[in-house]
Amino acid sequence: MQEFLNAGTAFPAVLFGAALAVVVFFWLLVLVGAADHHSFDGDLGTGMAGVGGVPVTVTVSVMVVVGWFTSLTGTVLLHRSGVTGLTRAGLACAVLAGALLIAWAVMRVLVRLMRRRFPEEPPPSRQDFLGRICTIRTGSVSSDFGQAEVAAADGSTAIVQVRLLRPANAADGADAADGADSADGAELTALTSGSAGLLYAYDDEGEFFWVSPYDRALDPGPPRSG
Repeated sequence: MQEFLNAGTAFPAVLFGAALAVVVFFWLLVLVGAADHHSFDGDLGTGMAGVGGVPVTVTVSVMVVVGWFTSLTGTVLLHRSGVTGLTRAGLACAVLAGALLIAWAVMRVLVRLMRRRFPEEPPPSRQDFLGRICTIRTGSVSSDFGQAEVAAADGSTAIVQVRLLRPANAADGADAADGADSADGAELTALTSGSAGLLYAYDDEGEFFWVSPYDRALDPGPPRSG
């Protein structure tokens, strides 16, 4: 036991030991809810390093654990060899380099296995909201203003920009002020706060959804079996 304690406090195992203490402390914070295991994903680009798709904290933790075990084993063997002086210092540096290389190789293999077993899900897209029923949250919806609340497949909700297509007869009767006013009035009252709408198209340039009035009473619901 004393031999392993001496090796753990010697170079290079002591470097990985300090990193291991930080890793253990971080995961304790994750367990109590004080930290998120995705905390550093947005700060480091892992795609070029070949570890994309796996949280940075997981890959670093694997490297630290493997590096610590490898360096500890190498340090124990180095102590048993009985070499001293510059030879021992050179071998210690070789143990450090070997531990880093082995940790990197093991991490790469584990990342590939995790990718195959847990394929990365595509990120959510605004196109996922097409065909969904929304609830109007602004006083009214027109061709240039409106917001609505829509639920995603996972149950979460989002506030999206919506627009109501102007009737064709409103544009054709632009010269007749009275007719245009009545058409605009019908447009503004077609969708009001709390009413249901159907998201049927998305405008990429304007970043809003086209919405149409929807009557929940006309929804037949899911088909009945049997």
